[in-house]
Amino acid sequence: MSTLKELRDSGHVQRDVRDEIRHNLLAALRAGIDPWPGLVGFDDTVVPQLERALIAGHDVVMLGERGQGKTRLLRTLSGLLDEWTPVIDGSDLDEHPYEPILPESIRRASELGEKLPVAWRHRSARYSEKLATPDTSVADLVGDIDPMKVAEGRSLGDPETIHFGLIPRAHRGIIAINELPDLAERIQVSMLNVMEERDIQVRGYSLRLPLDVLVTASANPEDYTNRGRIITPLKDRFGAEIRTHYPMELDDEVDVIEQEADLVASVPTYLIEALARFTRYARENPSIDQRSGVSARFSIAGAETVAAAALHRSAVIGEELPVARPVDLQSVIEVLRGKVEFESGEEGRELEILDFLLRKSVADVVRAHLGGVDMRPLIAALEGGHPVLTGDRVPATDVIGAIGDDETALAVLDEIAGRLDAADDAERASALELALEGLYLARRIGKDEGDDGQTAYSVTVPDDDFDRDGA
Repeated sequence: MSTLKELRDSGHVQRDVRDEIRHNLLAALRAGIDPWPGLVGFDDTVVPQLERALIAGHDVVMLGERGQGKTRLLRTLSGLLDEWTPVIDGSDLDEHPYEPILPESIRRASELGEKLPVAWRHRSARYSEKLATPDTSVADLVGDIDPMKVAEGRSLGDPETIHFGLIPRAHRGIIAINELPDLAERIQVSMLNVMEERDIQVRGYSLRLPLDVLVTASANPEDYTNRGRIITPLKDRFGAEIRTHYPMELDDEVDVIEQEADLVASVPTYLIEALARFTRYARENPSIDQRSGVSARFSIAGAETVAAAALHRSAVIGEELPVARPVDLQSVIEVLRGKVEFESGEEGRELEILDFLLRKSVADVVRAHLGGVDMRPLIAALEGGHPVLTGDRVPATDVIGAIGDDETALAVLDEIAGRLDAADDAERASALELALEGLYLARRIGKDEGDDGQTAYSVTVPDDDFDRDGA
């Protein structure tokens, strides 16, 4: 269908963007199709609120701390638009062929009639996004006079001299403004007419345009609720204010990491769980500034770092299969320190705090997965042989081989491997390390971290007062 006549003959029915989203959302819900692919932990909280807001046809602002999935959630909205929609070919604002709104498009429709050319636009091109920054201008969002068009001979009063901004260009689509409170107040004022009267004002004269656009935004709750950061009339124009949150359940936290992390090596699930617990402890710790939040990117970056450490080890020592081990968790402390804000009184203790929280997390994982396993044969194997060495240059076979050929100890290793789904030597070495780390944290064996990057587990228990597992 390339002309207006062909479009009419096809029986195409025009819908505004809100009705389009409402229709497709309800159709998906009736069919049992998940309209929110890739979202984890919002099923019973955020998603129902958002669905009601969209069915009501409201503009939406998402409030939440950093790393809570606000932008990802907004980007999924484009999936509720029709896959393809007709537009007037060559139009600046992608107007519907049934309803031209620009003077130029109205003139073309009058002159060409049923021969008005029609093009098709994919829904992915109908979603626009703008990161609000202090230097954002009215011209960026709404528009300004185009000096080139004036130079061509048009008068300043001619509406065709306007160069449209992002919001008018989102006509028949969705516009998302991230970090809305960062917009200067005068820029926020320029959005008032767009959101309520659906018209725009440029350089002192008003161009009445029946804009069809769904306005969405994201913001930090602290900034949004502070009247000094966002003007009250703009807040009033959003029909729905929806609060996001970090994953409430540990399983959801693990799912987020596994879904989002780009892992270059195999990372056992229990190590992912340790990072998830680590993140959750950081969100509760009074030494960490909870107003800035602890983003999901914290644990995602941690998982990627652990995988990188495993791949680095396999490259250095020539292991064929890179598998992360608990010793690799130590590599995340330095990397993640810069991703959280500490309270002012904790200067100089950042690494100590993170190391303590990581040890608590590992201890929790050991209790959750290896609770009830009789570890005494492993301790006996350490007493009768050499310390178990691990590190970034120690092969998996050496880790396993260090416990010797004692059948009782090997039987315990088999039980540990079974609980942790460890099949090959690389995975069994990782499982053994977790068990040894658990014994150390329970103060049943000792651990010596050398300057050469190697860690030795032995039966010598250091006489110190450090509470390893946070009990």
